[in-house]
Amino acid sequence: MEWLLVTRTVLIMDKQNSQMNASHPETNLPVGYPPQYPPTAFQGPPGYSGYPGPQVSYPPPPAGHSGPGPAGFPVPNQPVYNQPVYNQPVGAAGVPWMPAPQPPLNCPPGLEYLSQIDQILIHQQIELLEVLTGFETNNKYEIKNSFGQRVYFAAEDTDCCTRNCCGPSRPFTLRIIDNMGQEVITLERPLRCSSCCCPCCLQEIEIQAPPGVPIGYVIQTWHPCLPKFTIQNEKREDVLKISGPCVVCSCCGDVDFEIKSLDEQCVVGKISKHWTGILREAFTDADNFGIQFPLDLDVKMKAVMIGACFLIDFMFFESTGSQEQKSGVW
Repeated sequence: MEWLLVTRTVLIMDKQNSQMNASHPETNLPVGYPPQYPPTAFQGPPGYSGYPGPQVSYPPPPAGHSGPGPAGFPVPNQPVYNQPVYNQPVGAAGVPWMPAPQPPLNCPPGLEYLSQIDQILIHQQIELLEVLTGFETNNKYEIKNSFGQRVYFAAEDTDCCTRNCCGPSRPFTLRIIDNMGQEVITLERPLRCSSCCCPCCLQEIEIQAPPGVPIGYVIQTWHPCLPKFTIQNEKREDVLKISGPCVVCSCCGDVDFEIKSLDEQCVVGKISKHWTGILREAFTDADNFGIQFPLDLDVKMKAVMIGACFLIDFMFFESTGSQEQKSGVW
């Protein structure tokens, strides 16, 4: 009798297990319970056949190999080209750095980042001391690509007396560093006259890459109504033109400075001052800019465009809303 009871119990349990497996083969849940995830969640793309089997073991590392570096940084002495974003150093605000592409021929060190982009975003950081006291501090900028990855970081290097006595017309040195902390671009702006009545000594800025080696210049062109500039190469030869609107006023809209060919018949790009909101425009001089240029433009000229953007920022948008220049005439 006891043997019959045990046999019946085993048969009942086998029947229940068969029902569970038949109802939800992916999860083995009892009848009446929905699966935890839909079956499609476990299916891969077409042609997917599951994880590959065991791989052939890797050869042993060479003698003297010290292993990978700190987490989040590229391995020393190893190429960092085409690295995923999460394997790059991260800035103080958690912004990922752009991976370093393969440098093209005759490319100054550090400018290889510009070879694969046709758009740059420049965001000026808000300085709390400047907002509260009006005391002019050194400007700092983040330079990013269109994906929001940081390409460079720029910082002004000017003494306190010059900043607060000369204001937006001040001469400055702007240092641009890459994700390895190396200074790759230096911008030098000398002290110049800021009046349209004196066309013999207009604004200009020199772009160096690497520091100490000029690669181009941005020269203000005299015009009674319009802000105009000429882009020159390292030999002081004219390459491109920049033309802005008659009234340089960022009131509830962007302000565009068009990048044109030498005959000014063809627009090849633009430098745009983006509207950042009424409060930020009124109480700070922290501005946002966008630069667009052809993808195949020489990386040196792309760096010169960055210099042109900073010169335009200081000339027309460095003051707060109550003091901001409202025209291209000085």
